[in-house]
Amino acid sequence: MYQFAGVINSLFVILSLYGILLQLKLIWERQSNKTELLSLNQFTVSYFAYFSFFVFGYSVEPFNHFMVWPRLIACILVLTILLEIYKDRSSRRSRFVFCVALLSLLLGMSGLLVGTSLKDESNFFSTVLILVVSGLLAQGYIHQIWLVYQSGNTGAIDIRMSQFILAMDFSTIFLAFTMGFENSWPMVVLASISGITKLIIMYLFRWTRLSKRAQNKRNLYKQRIGC
Repeated sequence: MYQFAGVINSLFVILSLYGILLQLKLIWERQSNKTELLSLNQFTVSYFAYFSFFVFGYSVEPFNHFMVWPRLIACILVLTILLEIYKDRSSRRSRFVFCVALLSLLLGMSGLLVGTSLKDESNFFSTVLILVVSGLLAQGYIHQIWLVYQSGNTGAIDIRMSQFILAMDFSTIFLAFTMGFENSWPMVVLASISGITKLIIMYLFRWTRLSKRAQNKRNLYKQRIGC
């Protein structure tokens, strides 16, 4: 059952990677305001969510290949989105976030190379990191949800990324229970929070299309930015 859950989770992680690529494609195709309404907060926390699972995967026994390698690729892709946000906005905050994320990835890969000598320390660190990221993830997505609600517009957000990550979250919960809840409960906490927020964002895509309130908010938003 563990092997089956691991394969299913890996497939859905690959789908989430495709979703991230679609988000990058949408950014690269836009002629101006390439990262409009993309929450730096939300993508930063998304990066650290992938990163925490990446570290968790190589700090447990046995080494969890299903978690490590797909999450490493996801970290690199989300890091690219953070780079695009920095290039588009050129703010100190976006530069700081990108540099911190890049440094963490280098340290995380160093931990992977060290191997079993720091297994216990890595396990403790990854558990604490997952719990911290869970709280930050909720806060980050609430910020993204608030941006959409306030503007009545989904901007450069790609709904397919949310759909694919939601599927990944469900499969992560399944994998966690096959690993034994006693050791994998931090995964359940993080995946559950991520899934709930994705459902809300997906609902907002429908709300922005159908709600007159959303239309009014869009008009006010365009007036504020001078469109």
